[in-house]
Amino acid sequence: MSPKSICHFFFTDPYKNIEEIQPGNVTLHEESSLFSWEKLMELPAANRMEKVISCFKKSPDAVARLICFPWAGGGSIHYARWGNVLTSSIEVFAVKLPGRESRAKEPFFENMQQIVDEVIGVLLPVLKEKPFALFGHSFGAFTGFAVADALKRRHNLEPVHIFLSGASAPYSETRTKAPKRSELSDDDFLKWLVSIGGTPPELLANPEVLKLFLPALKADLHVVENYRCHQPDGPLLCCPVTCFDGKEDVPHDLRAWKSITSGDFTVRMLDGAHFYLKESNNEKTILDYITKQVETSEMDYL
Repeated sequence: MSPKSICHFFFTDPYKNIEEIQPGNVTLHEESSLFSWEKLMELPAANRMEKVISCFKKSPDAVARLICFPWAGGGSIHYARWGNVLTSSIEVFAVKLPGRESRAKEPFFENMQQIVDEVIGVLLPVLKEKPFALFGHSFGAFTGFAVADALKRRHNLEPVHIFLSGASAPYSETRTKAPKRSELSDDDFLKWLVSIGGTPPELLANPEVLKLFLPALKADLHVVENYRCHQPDGPLLCCPVTCFDGKEDVPHDLRAWKSITSGDFTVRMLDGAHFYLKESNNEKTILDYITKQVETSEMDYL
């Protein structure tokens, strides 16, 4: 597998030339490349949307939207292509974070609040237009939940369904006692990366590409490892919540997520390890389930 194809696998970004993203050519923290939230919000709405959201299939007549949040170190394209698979009644918006893809020259976010502020700042107008659901895997489960929590508290707005994958609830004991992987040495970090599966051996053997991949992954893990959220005294939301996980992944406290909602709560276990959702059969199962749940929610919403 070439460096270019490895980058496409992990960052899921169609770089035209691998040279464009060599460490010597991309300085993530150059002052000239800093792009603050304030500057982002000064852009026209269409430009803000294009910068933060990947949408492969525009569906203005869709009756609902699915907002997807990337896993740690991941890009947006894996989810954006779901828009070509789901029915035309669901439009897919995949969140694109700084430090990767077309935003490679921007510095990584340092905390969850920055992610929440940017996503809500850009998406709030369209979220008010029609029903929406949220999907996030691993790191994306935390960012999706944080966005849902803030939408409810700040704007009294909530999704019709939240789909959370591969992660314990942020306030669960399993999560709060988990070791901080972002502080590991690169060698120990790579050993852990191999242990969770889903990493092409070609990537692990390619120092050139690792220099590109590890900073984004460690930056995202730093965000989630320092994200503090107390178990709610009562439900924050009333929408249904579904948790997915791989049967061979390390155990996650999925049941702890039930505390966030007064609505229906479901756990679905599928074959595979941490990146079980990349398997074609599992992906089909997930997308069929999402379609059914969102379309049913649409009827309830109307």
